Amino acid sequence: MGEFVVAVDVGTGSARAGVFDRKGTLFARASRPIAMNREDGVTAEHSSADIWSAVAHSVREAVATAGIDPALVDAIGFDATCSLTFLDDDGRPLSTAKSGEAGWDTIAWLDHRAIAEAVMLSRSKADALRYSGNLLSPEMALPKIVWVRDHLPEIWAKTGKILDLADFLTWRATGSLARSACTLTAKWNYLNHGKPGWDTALLSDSGLADLPEKANVPGTPLVSGTAVGTLSPETAAAFGLPQTCRVAAGMVDAYAGALALTGADPDAAESVSLIGGTSSCVMRLTIEPQFLHSFWGPYFGAALPGYWIIEGGQSAAGSLLDYILRTHLGRDPNADDHEKVLTRIALLLDSQGAAFGRRIHVLPDFHGNRTPFGDASMLGSIHGLSLDSSFDGLAALYYRTMVALVLGMRQTIDKMEETGTPIRMLYLGGGHAKSPLFAQLYADATGRDVVISSGEEAMLLGTAMTAASAAGWYASLLEASRVMRRSEKAIRPNPANVSAFERDYRIFLRMQQQRQELAALS
Repeated sequence: MGEFVVAVDVGTGSARAGVFDRKGTLFARASRPIAMNREDGVTAEHSSADIWSAVAHSVREAVATAGIDPALVDAIGFDATCSLTFLDDDGRPLSTAKSGEAGWDTIAWLDHRAIAEAVMLSRSKADALRYSGNLLSPEMALPKIVWVRDHLPEIWAKTGKILDLADFLTWRATGSLARSACTLTAKWNYLNHGKPGWDTALLSDSGLADLPEKANVPGTPLVSGTAVGTLSPETAAAFGLPQTCRVAAGMVDAYAGALALTGADPDAAESVSLIGGTSSCVMRLTIEPQFLHSFWGPYFGAALPGYWIIEGGQSAAGSLLDYILRTHLGRDPNADDHEKVLTRIALLLDSQGAAFGRRIHVLPDFHGNRTPFGDASMLGSIHGLSLDSSFDGLAALYYRTMVALVLGMRQTIDKMEETGTPIRMLYLGGGHAKSPLFAQLYADATGRDVVISSGEEAMLLGTAMTAASAAGWYASLLEASRVMRRSEKAIRPNPANVSAFERDYRIFLRMQQQRQELAALS
């Protein structure tokens, strides 16, 4: 047995790889950008070939940087956004771009082309809808698949395989089409707790009664922490790893993050995982299923075998902050642009306190609303703008957008408490966890303790846990999560900021009411 596993996390803009030991220590990481095709503000596609190339480069670089013997890598795991890859019978890419441009075979998670299809499917009386908040989102698989069938009939006729991106990665790595219980349950409306798992009524209502055959989905999906197989000779050579390296069943990225944040103590009912990045989500593991309108789930075994998970969140978070900068700069922002604004915000907060930007109020639903409204067509708004186009004016708008994002998550967390269990601790992961300002905002505006453990690397660590379990290092994924978990640092709410954020929250809720009134008038 070796001493290392490799974890791969494919996000919205990059593929990352990390090398971990048995205790969950990260030895090295590497990343490569991935391309996205945006023909308009609604559609978005990736190239699976581009993603696979970025993954291979990242794995080789991470292993080389770690300075370890590749022969000591026992397993590799993959997590990815809930994007959807279309291939023909021979595994060749099929373009899903509206323009027909070749190579863009993967509909990105944030693509909202299938809003009408999601609304139509949400009218189904199928039991499966109870397990997705009584509705379907255009970010899920079935609406996107229906859209391709109805709008790209030539592509649909050639389709021989449809894979969630994490399952595409394990297929490329092993040659096995075995699917993950995580991807099918959380994004394909597969009922992992039921027999049969497919809700035939929903598939029939979708006109997809033959979906398992059309998508080439074999048998029963694999639970998290189990092995799909070992690396194929071609992949072993591309990665520079031994063919004996096991490949763990894939995961949706946020669910891998939940494993790292709260998977070690899934019975801690007063704790939730909060993943803040391009989008944001709050997730809770439970022993019994919990049902809430517009919340995704409850899903059985989608993150941790034997446990249910329920999820709420925002479709636009980091992407909304990118938008704020893009409209000011006239170009796509980079990490340095964000850091410069955050540095200036810290100085202005230090000098102005709660008065900084306080007349600006934002509804952050620029890419629709997941929870509590479950309306992908919903729009955002900004109240309180002036002619100030200075850098400080940008900093004020950026900061108040951050506040709005946190208030939106407060609303989601408050709604989640309606199941009867209070939420007192937020385990923060993803890009927001590396920002001290974001972490304190979450504490102050929600009135709850924020816990930082694996931080930005939550997705990589959770995926490393699945790889460690698949390698046979530990008796279960739960044990792997407990052994490999990180130390924790708690951030308490600052009582001095409570009244200001309570005022902001009242305004936030009133703006939602006004938006509804304006929609009725128009």
